[in-house]
Amino acid sequence: MTWNEALSYCREKHVELVSVSTQDLQKSVAEVVKNASTKHVWLGLRFSILGFWFWVSGEGVCYQNWGPNQEGKHGHTGAVESHENHSWEQNASHVGPPGEAT
Repeated sequence: MTWNEALSYCREKHVELVSVSTQDLQKSVAEVVKNASTKHVWLGLRFSILGFWFWVSGEGVCYQNWGPNQEGKHGHTGAVESHENHSWEQNASHVGPPGEAT
């Protein structure tokens, strides 16, 4: 499932992809996604053409949890690892539907 498909899926259900603004929220997300059947689960994280990351809620990204070699990459979307250290990855592959992790 692509990031755009995941966003549409969530919005059809009147919810948003998750925005992770604190370490406590990151821990909660990690707890939920650890049972996903895919390697990654989409976050509501998007890269602006102006050169910064933002959440679909419109907030800028303050808290970050990028995995190794991810910071400084120029991806367009972000996902959280399901089974490893729950770090964020840009342009992830093998991403399941948002509801799959719940």
